Order: sequence, then C-alpha cells, then structure tokens
Amino acid sequence: MTRAGRVLVVPAPAKVNLFLHVTGRRADGYHALESLLTLIDLADVLTIEDRDDGRILRGADLPGVPERDDLALRAAHALRQACGTRRGAVIALDKRIPQGAGLGGGSSDAASVLLALNRMWSLSLSRAELRGIGTGLGADVPFFLGESAALARGVGEHLTPMSLPQSWLALAMPPMQVATAVIFAAPELTRSTASAKIDVFSEGYGRNDLESATAARFPPVAEALRALRRASPHARMTGSGACAFAAFATAAEAQAALAALPAGIPGRVVRTVARHPLASFA
Repeated sequence: MTRAGRVLVVPAPAKVNLFLHVTGRRADGYHALESLLTLIDLADVLTIEDRDDGRILRGADLPGVPERDDLALRAAHALRQACGTRRGAVIALDKRIPQGAGLGGGSSDAASVLLALNRMWSLSLSRAELRGIGTGLGADVPFFLGESAALARGVGEHLTPMSLPQSWLALAMPPMQVATAVIFAAPELTRSTASAKIDVFSEGYGRNDLESATAARFPPVAEALRALRRASPHARMTGSGACAFAAFATAAEAQAALAALPAGIPGRVVRTVARHPLASFA
C-alpha cells in the first residue's frame, strides 16, 4: 500500500471458501452457514482520495455495476453516516477479482474502504465497530475486516480466527457471473448439514453445499470441477461460484493441474495469505 498526501492506495484481497455448509434457514429468511475462509494473493486495488466537501464520488466507471450497487461507495456512505463526519472521498477501483466468481471481491472492496477511510478520516473506530457497519453491507464483509483466515458461522458475522498452513491453489475461472440469490433459492439446495463440533479440519474436510445447484445451472462450472478433480479429489467450488479451486503443496503442482482445464476456461495459480495486507489498519 502507498500513501501520498491525501491519497491512499490499498489492496482488497480475494478469498476462497475451503468448505461451505448450509446448516439451516433462519426465521428472517437468511441461511445459516458454516464456512472456513482464507485469503489469497489475488486482489483488487483501490485508490482513495480525501475530500473536504463531504461528497462520495466514483473515480472510474465499473462496467456492469451502477453506482447504487457499488459496495465500495456504499461502504463509504455507511461509514460517513455512522460517524457524522463531513469528510468525503473519491474512490477509484482497479478491478482484478472477477465479479460473480465466489471470491468475495465486492465485500473485500467494501472492507478495505472502511479500513482506509477510518484511517484517512481519523475516526479511530475499532475493528468491532467497523464490523458492525460492514455487516449491513454484505455477509463476507466482516471476514475481510479481520486479520486472518477464519471459521464463519451464522450468516458470516460470527468469526473464529484460524491458523492454516500455506498452500498453492489452481484456480479455475469460468468467464461468467453467478448470482448468489439464485443459488440460495434453488429448491434442491441442501439446508441441513450438521454443524461441526471441531475447530481443526483435515485436508479436504467438508464440501460446498452450493456446488451441485450451481454446476447444474452453469455447465462451465461443472466442467471446471471435473477437470480439477483429475489432479485432486478435493477440488471444489468457492462461494456460490463460478470459480473452482484445488489446493496443492507446491506452485508447480497447481500449475500442472491447470493444464487439464478445457478451452475457454482460464485459470491461474494463487497462494493463500496468512495475514490480511491491511492488518495494521484500525
């Protein structure tokens, strides 16, 4: 990250769900989840410029995302409203995490904006206070306001920090967007996976309960999973898709797994990250 005058340039890292279980449905209609999330070294980059006039502006267009749906802008508005500050910002997003991929890009953008503006505007809010604001923006925002991998429960707001060994991931990236709401509404979705009673998980533990519904509706996701499983039986989808991944001990093994991907499905090797790059913020 860099800082020059009244400008902050900060990363917003992606995540993968090492497993994702749907453990029930709450009275308010939201699904109860249990998921182990870890950061990876694929990240968006935000350039945030301070303003004295209280205006929150977008520094560059984001194709396919109107300003009212831009989580980075919504985060800035929510923080300003919560604190009553008169400061503003211009937020420019260099989008490197695919949208609708299950990698948490929008939620991570929102979290990094909260962390950056908390520092830029000298608000001195704690991470717990920022999580209170972030929970209203998206289920994954509280995770990205943490410092490490975490076991998430509830709708994602109950977090237990975890220490995980570093691994290399073969990440298959079908070029499509999957709407999370569509997958959670699938009638065949499993909604009764038993909650884990442990906090230590073996390699390949669990599954992604959203995987079958997504693969049935998006054939390239099914193709990506079949290809990765030729190299690892533990390959699975992240989030509600469309990306899938398989974990390996070395970058060379991960790169070799990508060779099996069908034409039209790009891939890349990424590495898990033990500590959030903005861990020193707030």
